[in-house]
Amino acid sequence: MAEGATATARNNGQAMAVALTGVGVAFRLAGGGVYTAVERATLNVADGEFVAIVGPTGCGKSTLLNIAAGLMPPSAGGVDIFGTSLAALNRQAGYLFQADALFPWKTALENVAIGLETAGTPQAEARARAQSWLTRVGLGSFGDRYPHMLSGGQRKRVGLAQVLIRDPKILLMDEPFGPLDAQTRQIMGNLLLDLWNADRKAVLFVTHDLEEAIALSDRVVIMSAGPAARVIGDWRVPLARPRDISEVRLDPAFHELHREIWHMLKAEVIKGYAQTEGV
Repeated sequence: MAEGATATARNNGQAMAVALTGVGVAFRLAGGGVYTAVERATLNVADGEFVAIVGPTGCGKSTLLNIAAGLMPPSAGGVDIFGTSLAALNRQAGYLFQADALFPWKTALENVAIGLETAGTPQAEARARAQSWLTRVGLGSFGDRYPHMLSGGQRKRVGLAQVLIRDPKILLMDEPFGPLDAQTRQIMGNLLLDLWNADRKAVLFVTHDLEEAIALSDRVVIMSAGPAARVIGDWRVPLARPRDISEVRLDPAFHELHREIWHMLKAEVIKGYAQTEGV
C-alpha cells in the first residue's frame, strides 16, 4: 500500500484537489440515539489523479462523495478543495450519479446544453458546444433523441457529456456504470479513460466492482464495514497508461493486485453482510 502521486504532490507543495481529513458523519436516530456512519476518514486526491473507492454496501462511500461535493457537511473533520476549506456547494466539481439525471422532456442535445444555458451562455453557443460533446461521446447523430429513445449506455454517455461540458476540475462518480451490462460497462470505462486522458481531472470514483476499480484508477482505496466506517487500505495501481479495460485484466500485475486487495475487502464484505442480516 502506498500513497504514490498523493505523496509526490505533497512533497511538491501542491494543494490536493480533494482533501478529507478526519471526517466523521453521524446521524441522530428517531429514538434519540446517534448512528456514526463514518469515523475519522482521511482521503487525499491529487490534481489529475484517478482514485476509486471500494467497500461493503452501506460503508459510507457515497457519503464521502456527498461531502466532497458540498451536499452535506461532515459532523467532524475538515474538507479542503485545492487548499481552500469547503463550506458550501463545491462549484469546482461535477457529479455523475448512478441514476440517470436527464430531463425526460428534453432531447439529448438540450440535456447536455442546459448546464451552460442556466449559467448564462447564449443558447446558440451552448447548443453548439453540446453538439461537440455529443460527438466526443459517440452520439453526434443522436442530439434530437429523447431519453426514452436511448439505451442505458447511451443515456450514460449523455450524462457524462452533461457533466463534462461545464469543465469541472473534479469529477465525482457514484456507481455511474452500475446498472449497465458487462459489455457496456467496458465500453463506458474505455470512453471515460479516453476523455480523462485528454484532460486529466481529479476523479473520485465509487464502485462495488473491484475489477473495475483497478482497471480504471491510479489508486484503489478500501473502506471498512460500518458503522464507524473508515479508510483501511490504499493501493497504487502499477499498470501503465493508456489502458484498455478488457486487455488490462489479462495483465499478471492486475491479478496480483486483485488478490492482495480482495484479501482485505472480503473480510469487510462478510462483516457488512452479517450486520445486514442481523447476525
